[in-house]
Amino acid sequence: MKRFSILSGLLILMLTACAPTTGSNEGSSISSGGLSSSKPAAMEHVTSSAIEKNKSSAQTTSTSSTYTWNEAEALKSLPTTEEGWKKMLTSDQYAVLRQAGTEQPYTSDLLNEHRKGTFVTADCGEPVFRSEQKFDSHTGWPSFWAPITKDAVIEKTDNSGGMQRTEILSKCGGHLGHVFTDGPQPTGLRYCMNGLALKFIPDAGQ
Repeated sequence: MKRFSILSGLLILMLTACAPTTGSNEGSSISSGGLSSSKPAAMEHVTSSAIEKNKSSAQTTSTSSTYTWNEAEALKSLPTTEEGWKKMLTSDQYAVLRQAGTEQPYTSDLLNEHRKGTFVTADCGEPVFRSEQKFDSHTGWPSFWAPITKDAVIEKTDNSGGMQRTEILSKCGGHLGHVFTDGPQPTGLRYCMNGLALKFIPDAGQ
């Protein structure tokens, strides 16, 4: 009975850590799987005002990255149809980036990426996070306390699964994950990202 209680507690912790959205993809490591009332009330409402307040305390991260990204060129070269996206992305990347799926926890190689460098989106190579902003949230998903710049990502209210969250999108429209207000200082934010939605570009010499 005690063992069952412990396992149940761990399951609830996993579900509330980086909660998926709706539906599911059987036979895949990706879940769009819906959650309902198991999420603590404190985590249900992550308001834009709270996130903005916390982001204002973020410090500018100095980088030595030589990675460059041309936003205009990247947006112009994006696929214009879903069929085009399916050809460009792997099936798992497509499920996350285009269908707002959530990868299974502890499956991303980026969890063990400790070199200095830049995390870019898998859909169009947009730089969104730096290694200096990455931390171990013990949730099973790559986590960051701030994006590389304040306007690097797009925030969108997500009311799926019977809860209100803030979804994080790339400038190219891809679903990256969600942001929560239970992260470390200096922002107190936790950008809970899908590893499949990101790629890592190491700094020169790493």
